[in-house]
Amino acid sequence: MALLNGFYRKLHDYGVLVMFQHTIFSFSFAAVSMLLAAGGIPPWHTLLVIVIALLAARTGANAINRVIDAEIDKKNPRTAHRQIPKGELGKREVILLSVLCFVITLVAAFSLNPLCALLAPVAVFFMVIYSYTKRFTPFCHLILGFTCSIAPVGAWLAITGHFAWTPIFMAGANMFWVAGFDIIYGAQDVKFDRANGLHSILTEFGLYFGLVISRLFHAIALFCLVVVGLLNSEFGWIYYSGVVVILALLILEHVVVSPKNLKHATFASYNVNELVSIVLLACGITDIFI
Repeated sequence: MALLNGFYRKLHDYGVLVMFQHTIFSFSFAAVSMLLAAGGIPPWHTLLVIVIALLAARTGANAINRVIDAEIDKKNPRTAHRQIPKGELGKREVILLSVLCFVITLVAAFSLNPLCALLAPVAVFFMVIYSYTKRFTPFCHLILGFTCSIAPVGAWLAITGHFAWTPIFMAGANMFWVAGFDIIYGAQDVKFDRANGLHSILTEFGLYFGLVISRLFHAIALFCLVVVGLLNSEFGWIYYSGVVVILALLILEHVVVSPKNLKHATFASYNVNELVSIVLLACGITDIFI
């Protein structure tokens, strides 16, 4: 019993480490992209491999991010409570978790088709390198968004083995949506980032213009979602109703955050966008199957 309790405790610790509930951020885009590519539910073994690859890739990326940012997190009062800075999890075991996840991702990709096999190492490269980008470029938010946007493209390629406009615009929606809310989340750390030589759109352009850019990114994301709807006859009023709800949620996200009021930044960037993901997933799947 003690061994089993220890296993569950460790599993919980890893789940907290990688914020497993945020897997929905890219999973929803990937799932809709996959179902569109397959014209419904793909063969069960392909579906299983895609889901495993998505979960492993996302877990590995977040785990290695925690290792790479451990010293920064330790200095930042807002993140000093995280498990590696507090010594609750060791860097070595988290690196091993990340390596295991990336190996699973690569094996899954190689089992799908040649194009997935060719591009999987590139995807893993971005999953590692994005954690370093805030050390040298203010456009780290876009690189994070691009890394997340690999998911819907990868899901499409896993089914079809070739590119198309639908996954490109789905990736665009995913990329600019993530970049937009990552700017909002990063607004909490502007003073810390400037003091420690870290870069972001906010440190480069200031809070006011940074939040304006966040709104622009979200407008681009919504445009991409509309284009996805136009490209696919499967989508009708249910999908577009979902896009309208997403618009309302994004407006809420930007209303509750301002340069003079950042106390709701985590709510706006995380909680609201969890709902955005769920709405996209629910409306997209419903319209595909009705």
